[in-house]
Amino acid sequence: MNIRFKFDEPDTRHRLDQMSQDIIGKAFDRPDGPMKVSGQATYAAEWEVDRLAHGVLVRAPVARGRLKSLGIEAVSAMDGVIAVLTGERFLRVPAQGTENTAPHQGASDIYYHGQPVALVVAETFEAARHAAHHLALEIETSGPAPVDPEASDTVREETDRSSQGDLDRAMAEAAHTVDVTYRTPGHNSAAMEPHAAIAQWDGDELTLRGAYQMLKFNRNELADSLGIPAEKVRILAPYVGGGFGSKLGISHEGVAAALAAREIGRPVSVVLSRQQVFETTIRRSESRQRIRLAAGEDGRLTGIGHEYLVSNLPEEDFAEPVAQATPFLYAGEHREVVEELARVHRLLAGSVRAPGEAIGVTVLENAMDELAEKVGLDPVELRLRNIPDVDPSSGKPYSSNRLADCLVHGAERFGWDNRNKEPGSERHGEWLIGQGMASAVRVNMLAPAEARVRLSPEGDVTIETDMTDIGTGTYAILTQIASEMLGIVPDRIETRLGDTDFPPGPGSGGSWGAASTGTAVFIACEEIRRRIAKRVAVAETDLTLVDGHAITDNRKIPLPEILAGVAIDVVGELEPGKAQKARRQATYGAYFAEVAVNAVTGETRVRRMLGVFSAGRILNAKTARSQCLGGMTWGIGMALTEALVHDARDGHLINHDLAEYHIPVNADVPQIEVDLLDERDDWANPLQAKGIGELGICGAAASVVNAIYNATGVRVRDYPATLDKVLAGLP
Repeated sequence: MNIRFKFDEPDTRHRLDQMSQDIIGKAFDRPDGPMKVSGQATYAAEWEVDRLAHGVLVRAPVARGRLKSLGIEAVSAMDGVIAVLTGERFLRVPAQGTENTAPHQGASDIYYHGQPVALVVAETFEAARHAAHHLALEIETSGPAPVDPEASDTVREETDRSSQGDLDRAMAEAAHTVDVTYRTPGHNSAAMEPHAAIAQWDGDELTLRGAYQMLKFNRNELADSLGIPAEKVRILAPYVGGGFGSKLGISHEGVAAALAAREIGRPVSVVLSRQQVFETTIRRSESRQRIRLAAGEDGRLTGIGHEYLVSNLPEEDFAEPVAQATPFLYAGEHREVVEELARVHRLLAGSVRAPGEAIGVTVLENAMDELAEKVGLDPVELRLRNIPDVDPSSGKPYSSNRLADCLVHGAERFGWDNRNKEPGSERHGEWLIGQGMASAVRVNMLAPAEARVRLSPEGDVTIETDMTDIGTGTYAILTQIASEMLGIVPDRIETRLGDTDFPPGPGSGGSWGAASTGTAVFIACEEIRRRIAKRVAVAETDLTLVDGHAITDNRKIPLPEILAGVAIDVVGELEPGKAQKARRQATYGAYFAEVAVNAVTGETRVRRMLGVFSAGRILNAKTARSQCLGGMTWGIGMALTEALVHDARDGHLINHDLAEYHIPVNADVPQIEVDLLDERDDWANPLQAKGIGELGICGAAASVVNAIYNATGVRVRDYPATLDKVLAGLP
């Protein structure tokens, strides 16, 4: 039975608070954890499949051109080579997010250095790799390709503009102004598991074992790419070793593996090397951001401007939504947001963890630090004075907004009042010490979701949905929701994920997974409760379920006795409705960081860091904290080390592996502290929960760079703040 629920009105019932199993909100261990740490969890490339052949992608060595021939004959004669494939069904780029259809296809027209143009299939991976290196490509080049977003000959389009009032007048009349330009480089998701797929056909039906985040959409994208009906495709992704957006859409390896398996009549595995992951999947776009702030003598904002330039390939629609949070984070009557998109022949720009806010809030928070200094206000106080009562861009009320609580609590916990207020005034030997802070904000969303919950006659529960767990804790959270609602201990609950044969979830992306799929599980469990209550002749709201028993009217009845040999099977369906649009929904937080900067070398070390976050009901304190720790660690990387470097001649990536793309390691990361504020947001969903997976990164880097300024007096406006940029400004 399917129970459909459209979320049109705030849910003030707080049903999870009325349950008795007492597991929601606790630091519940992940059910999948033991399997992962013991090597028993099977990832995409690890399935044992009979007669498996191996494919290696061949990539274009130019940024723009047309493939004329491959020199297949010589390679086909090599030992172990089975086939060499190319064609117009090869993907030019991976699919974006919820694209739901085939992205641009065709191996002949080359748009960027590293674009896959062919696949060599052999009996072993080594033989395929060897042959791929020897494939002689004949390419007709198309002349110089623009690869620099800011070059004078690069095509730039104004793709979005919104304004209120007169920002120029506000800037002219303001007592204090800031008009600064910051630059952020491109970033790579750098997920631990590389992209991988194993394709296997049974007649005209395809099974793909892959590393993907959004199976409902990926199934349609893959089917469309191959020209077959979606019902002929099954995707399995029970375990995904990280994604951060890079695995949102179907990618080269999945389509190539499927085409090859169909061609040779046996299963084919395609696993990308780390270099191929960097060069052929997606990047976060670099950005140039101009921030204008106008404020009165008291520091209250009268105007905000956010103009930014990002880039993508020709014909691609996606543009990093840098100013996504700018319209509603702070007050200001006059405001202007302008988006410009440069058309360059670099690899695809797409969604990387918290697209928009990750770099947009970061730069806005740097500019707010500069304004605080000009006004002569404490940076925390400046932000507190500028928290609006309603969304200033639309007039909508907030569903909730606890930014002030995060700022105040964080400042007290960190000891913010004890910081050195004069930049460069605290020194311990060679080390200059400084503190910085920043606000955090991320839009909150709900997405359509379905989940099946089955209560067996014996009192065991099974949950099924094609929702994925990319390391975020989905297995744990869905188990907790069912445990709480049905009064079943977690050991008797099995959560099954990552199979398109299951009811469709929204996928892992946009920080909407737990709230959306969790609500679908909640809906199904609420219906199961109603049926149990009917059998014992009580109102559902008077029913207590705990430890496998129903308690009512001083009776304690085992569930198997109530079920009497009959299972209850319900599919919960969530449809987002008017509630999402009726209020401005977002999650909030605050970061505080302390750094030491070496006065001789310019090296920066983060000494301590605190994040305080408000994201509705916290469903699992352990997984939520881990998400924030991960986001803040990435923020340290953004601040100090991470940057994609493109060759100025043809746009190819110079640092295309983890040896040269410098992500933070243990030695770079202090003992980070995370505080989660208790909250219920009735407008978010019936769980009162919000997304937290991306919140932890949104502004984290700004707190570190602001701390560098406090330590040294050096403003770094070109991320990351590497030692050469800091050293240049030191006395």
